[in-house]
Amino acid sequence: MLVSALPSLLLLLLLSFTVRTWTSRPARVYLSYKELMESRTARFFSFGFNTSDYRILFLDQDQDRMYVGSRDYLVSMDLGNINREPLIIHWPAAPSRQKECLMAGRGRADECANYLRVIQPLNRTHLYACGTGAYQPQCTLIYRGWRSEDYVFRIISGSHESGKGRCPYDPKQENMATIIDGVLYAGVQVDYMGTDSAVFRTMGHKLPIRTEQYDSRWLNDPVFVGSLVVSESSFKEDDKLYILFRERSLEGESGPAMVSRIARICLNDEGGMRSLVGKWTSFLKARLVCSVIGPDGVETSFDQLRDIFIQQTQDKQNPLIYGVFTTLGSVFRGSAVCVFSLADVRAVFNGPFAHKEGHGYQMTAYTGKTPYPRPGACAGGFSVTGIHSSKLFGEDVLRFVRTHPLMYTSVYPLNRRPLLLLSDASYTYTSIAVDTVPAADGEYTVLFLGTDRGTVQKVMILPKGPEETEGITLEEVEVFKVSAPHPPTSPYFLLLNVTGVGFHLN
Repeated sequence: MLVSALPSLLLLLLLSFTVRTWTSRPARVYLSYKELMESRTARFFSFGFNTSDYRILFLDQDQDRMYVGSRDYLVSMDLGNINREPLIIHWPAAPSRQKECLMAGRGRADECANYLRVIQPLNRTHLYACGTGAYQPQCTLIYRGWRSEDYVFRIISGSHESGKGRCPYDPKQENMATIIDGVLYAGVQVDYMGTDSAVFRTMGHKLPIRTEQYDSRWLNDPVFVGSLVVSESSFKEDDKLYILFRERSLEGESGPAMVSRIARICLNDEGGMRSLVGKWTSFLKARLVCSVIGPDGVETSFDQLRDIFIQQTQDKQNPLIYGVFTTLGSVFRGSAVCVFSLADVRAVFNGPFAHKEGHGYQMTAYTGKTPYPRPGACAGGFSVTGIHSSKLFGEDVLRFVRTHPLMYTSVYPLNRRPLLLLSDASYTYTSIAVDTVPAADGEYTVLFLGTDRGTVQKVMILPKGPEETEGITLEEVEVFKVSAPHPPTSPYFLLLNVTGVGFHLN
């Protein structure tokens, strides 16, 4: 693992992309792993224990620490002094559980271990962590102290509890988790066989809620990517959680097999009274489109959302969502970075619902009467001030929500085109972090992009016209001792000083 001070390196031109460019050129300057180490701008971390799968990262800005989850271990690293010895917790699955897992046939690729998949702050002094637990997910509390100077990091005795609905069983499955006011929201596969995917709310003072079970209209084999919380009005009741994922498409046989989605739920949702009991009454989703039209008029779509980065703006209700997308298929291999405004997302959720009648029918815009309050609205919010609980919603509203969770209109990126394209290359982008750099003539956006060949690119976005940009790759560094032409079996991470953001590459 590396902690890198990339901005301190000389800014060098490597290669360029524009929104009209479909080819990539070999890098003019390329820092190998050896050269990166010799520059003394990075430090390699090697822990004295046998582990792998450094996939879960959490940056604690209050205590200036980075928490890392791996196989059987949690690590706390001091970002203020990277030479300080990290704090380590060993948390394996119980030997009896490992034996049961092996007897059940789950022994390949070290599956019968405890892979950390959730690390979230619960309060000022404690973290909440969950691991796969050899196909029996478990969660626990971790004491981290009041300040980084306390230098403590330990599991609270007797705090272990079931992680079902909070953490996946299978270490290969992706998940999403965030704690808001002591309540855990998770996008996860709930059962041992991985057939029941859900967006769950558990813990804390609120009622447990989930998406409709075994209904492909709500979720269809999803892969969760990330989330963000937004206060959408002066009414706290309007606070929503947005969830980004990709899933199998049901829109039509001629459409893509996989599509990217953004869904939203109201944080104060309590479920229905007679129907949708214990289920979301506010769950809606829409398609995210990242595509480009070539000179021949053919549209190429990047349907696989791989990673996101949320950039706050002066308008706290309208942050920007940066997404890394890749193509699905073996004929063409490419990546794109698209930027979405939450204002555009909100407009789609206020638009027409998708409607489908009968087997094999295409999706159309719903033209019938929409019940009141509008499906997806939050009880007690700005538009529903007279109803203070979703349990008071009429059955017509709940029936509509159950059968029409999808919006008809898709969400398109700013300027309806990618910010950055990569094509005809032997690699794809997998991860992203974003920073804004002030300059004499304004601010510039800088992207840090991880690739599946084990490098990180630093790309500056330059304006080229009223609605056109150009990306110039300033640096590319190799972060493996041995270069990886394919995605490594053990993900790794970088800490970028310019943004204070850690991300994994896989």
